[in-house]
Amino acid sequence: MNSTRRSLISAAAIAAVGTLALSGCTASTPDGGGGGDAAMTLWHNSTTGPGVEFWEQTVADFEEENPGVTIEIQSIQNEDLDGKLQTALNSGDAPDIFLQRGGGKMAAMVKAGQLKDLTDSIEGGAAEEISDAAYSASSLDDKIYAMPVAVLPGGLFYSQDLFDEAGITENPTTMDELEAATEQLKAAGIDPVALGAKDAWPAAHWYYWLALRECSAETLAKAADEMTFDDDCWVRAGEDLQEFAATEPFNSGFLTTTAQQGAGSSAGLIANHQAGMELMGAWDPGVIGSLTPDQKPLPDLSWFPFPEVEGGDGEAGSMMGGVDGYSCSVDAPDACVDFLNYLGTSDVQTAYYKAFNAPPVNTVAQEAVTEQYLKDILEAYNAAPYATQWLDTVYGQNVGNALNVAVVNMLAGQGTPEDIVKAVQDAAAKA
Repeated sequence: MNSTRRSLISAAAIAAVGTLALSGCTASTPDGGGGGDAAMTLWHNSTTGPGVEFWEQTVADFEEENPGVTIEIQSIQNEDLDGKLQTALNSGDAPDIFLQRGGGKMAAMVKAGQLKDLTDSIEGGAAEEISDAAYSASSLDDKIYAMPVAVLPGGLFYSQDLFDEAGITENPTTMDELEAATEQLKAAGIDPVALGAKDAWPAAHWYYWLALRECSAETLAKAADEMTFDDDCWVRAGEDLQEFAATEPFNSGFLTTTAQQGAGSSAGLIANHQAGMELMGAWDPGVIGSLTPDQKPLPDLSWFPFPEVEGGDGEAGSMMGGVDGYSCSVDAPDACVDFLNYLGTSDVQTAYYKAFNAPPVNTVAQEAVTEQYLKDILEAYNAAPYATQWLDTVYGQNVGNALNVAVVNMLAGQGTPEDIVKAVQDAAAKA
């Protein structure tokens, strides 16, 4: 790792997940487990197309290699998953295998004794071909609680054809340049920015990124550790978003637009060339591809990092994103760990990349990445001087939800930048 890179990994699981550059290794496969007969349940958040097919095929292949093991798959809409999972965990009826977002949400599960410790059980390709840095987002107090499957940094995904139509010849690098680009798109009769604010978190992503630009790494780490938001950078981030929103960059009806469900969602607007760009994580290409008329990746899809904010305290080039992983509930059978090791192998990781159009964490599988926008994402993430997970993930479900709702309220004209900070402080005081 570059010696100038800072990794500020806190107890609340802010994680720098770099060193994901493509490299060559020798692939290995699991030995078939040894978990014995077992019936398990798997919860994931893919509801359409190649993502559903990936899980069905992966489970079928694992079951074939492990006679006596069966896995029942349940597909849950992304926006519903966290709530249903928390209810299931708290009721003692948790799925054996489930999507893990990390951060404060994972920390709460660890504190409640709901997750299986994987630290000494990771083996084969999952151990040899996934970097320690990737595991940091799935770790707490030097113990691993999830198998990482994809690194998902954020940024602006856009239609190159629509940018060309609007006469935008260079990607925006500052907020002023972004505003200029949105004006060019509007002049060409194109909605500049697709936003699915009905789901709250996509709107809050704009605030997260502006906070990353306005706040120093030390301030972000302090907020994660101590849940204190007294630095004025938090208000400045809200003011930046308020000023940008006042230029009317978002699609008509953005407050009632969903993010990922159907052609009318924000991802659907990009997929069908109804809007120019969308701020989202690196899972977005797969979602967009599932919503194009032929359900294939958007041919003209491109990407650029979130613009810099002049005078902000954040270090230029800092990045934000999550690392999706899968955990075993604490009482899951040994076969659950075997399945997670299977997910980490290069063959399965390559299939994951092809299904979701998202960067895998296995370094051998990363060699299969061909899309320029994914290469650009990995390059920017690897070069970042600082990286953090999504803020609602870092702060946990209660504080994160309060943050997300407060951002939407401000965009709806029912709150101020100061109200965002107050909502977070109030939720943190109750945590």
